[in-house]
Amino acid sequence: MINRKKYILSLDQGTTSSRSVLIDKKGNISAAAQKEFKQIYPQPGWVEHDPVEIWTSQYNVAQDVIQKNGTDSDAIAGIGITNQRETTVVWDRSTGKPLYNAIVWQDRRTSELCDELKHQGLTETIQQKTGLLPDAYFSATKLKWILDNIIGARAKAEQGELAFGTIDTWLIWNLTMGKVHVTDATNASRTMLFNIHTLTWDDDLLDIFNIPKSVLPDVKSNSEVYGETGKGIFNSALPICGSAGDQQAALFGQMCIKEGMIKNTYGTGCFIMMNTGNTPIPSKNNLLTTLAWVIEKNITYALEGSIFIGGAVVQWLRDGLKIIKESKDVEKLAREVEDSDGVYLVPAFTGLGAPHWDQYARGTIVGITRGTTHSHIARAALESIAYQTKDVLDAMVADSQILAKELRVDGGASVNRLLMQFQADILNIKVIRPQILETTAIGAGFFAGLAIGFWENIDMINTLWQRDKVFYPNYEEDIIQKRLNRWKEAVNRSKNWSIGSFRQ
Repeated sequence: MINRKKYILSLDQGTTSSRSVLIDKKGNISAAAQKEFKQIYPQPGWVEHDPVEIWTSQYNVAQDVIQKNGTDSDAIAGIGITNQRETTVVWDRSTGKPLYNAIVWQDRRTSELCDELKHQGLTETIQQKTGLLPDAYFSATKLKWILDNIIGARAKAEQGELAFGTIDTWLIWNLTMGKVHVTDATNASRTMLFNIHTLTWDDDLLDIFNIPKSVLPDVKSNSEVYGETGKGIFNSALPICGSAGDQQAALFGQMCIKEGMIKNTYGTGCFIMMNTGNTPIPSKNNLLTTLAWVIEKNITYALEGSIFIGGAVVQWLRDGLKIIKESKDVEKLAREVEDSDGVYLVPAFTGLGAPHWDQYARGTIVGITRGTTHSHIARAALESIAYQTKDVLDAMVADSQILAKELRVDGGASVNRLLMQFQADILNIKVIRPQILETTAIGAGFFAGLAIGFWENIDMINTLWQRDKVFYPNYEEDIIQKRLNRWKEAVNRSKNWSIGSFRQ
């Protein structure tokens, strides 16, 4: 039965802000509202959020967007949720109060524990079951840290008094006033506790991390009704019917629904995902194997590569070097020169992510001459984003044996025409930018609408996705190959840098 209501409410809970959008039947955004929240840094390497502030900010922007649109909750068919992945919250089941701040995905306090897991020879076990590599990035060690370090937490957990969740779970708990404790399969797949082959919490992993099963949420598909909003949350009870981690939501929002389709989200970092169909592909090139989505009983897998510094390199030009006043100025500055004139910038400010995974690498600029200007450095900075994407894409093709045909792009830096053209040139495939760049919120909305008949099926949703601009490669292949070779040399010179400096 087709749902006759006008909108899907999509909640997009990110690392620095909470955002809500209303999506109409044509897949367009009718209204949007956003609110930033506080970042907490208790000590170097630690990153936290206040879970209560996350909830209140997300609830407030949901109310704001309804009011801004001049409608009420009766016009809303359902709610979709997408969220910063891996961020961990533990709360008391009876009071609903968090035991501790949310430990954010960026937090590195459990790095030593992850090193210990590697030394114990557990990397292969973890990778085979979860598709992940032992790293402080994921939720398991964050949850263990809370249970081990907050007084009384482990005893309460053993008695079934505590609940754990990633941010999707925390929002659903609050929206349903404590009646529903669930997560979706994609968020579960980022905990390092979930078996992506059996789609269950894994007893062996729970033993390794000493996590009592009673704290874990039930795992649901990405598109089904999880529950309804509690009395007084909105004017009427609304079904919560779609949920996915932010990058999986973006993959679905980009309608990368066929095997081999790839998207890249150009944000602070870059997150590249390839749909690999119904078969999980173990990576031999330091990528992650993860769930793309689960709809009904149909499972879709993906390969993922994370780049730590994408658009953040432009922020560094603005705030660090101060050679631009606003991020948008970088394209104009970079266009003042025809190319980087042999200058290569490797933005390994916090190490290198996929496919290198070198935490000791550091930022490097090579090829500087007396003729180098700030325009060359700006151009090299933009080009570094494209080169890093090429490195990940090559690893994906090697792992999957699927030839890349196109790259769908979104995120703030995708509006930069110079970068997108260079990306197409470097990859030697077309780069496609959609009309709506808020693919994360759109993807969550698509999952929700699919569950309740707002859209009849995926084929119907696919017709809503519209391209804005296609960038075609137009550089000579031998020139590109020479530049790629020089880029690889520059990357090699950035590696292991901090180790070397410590030894002197």
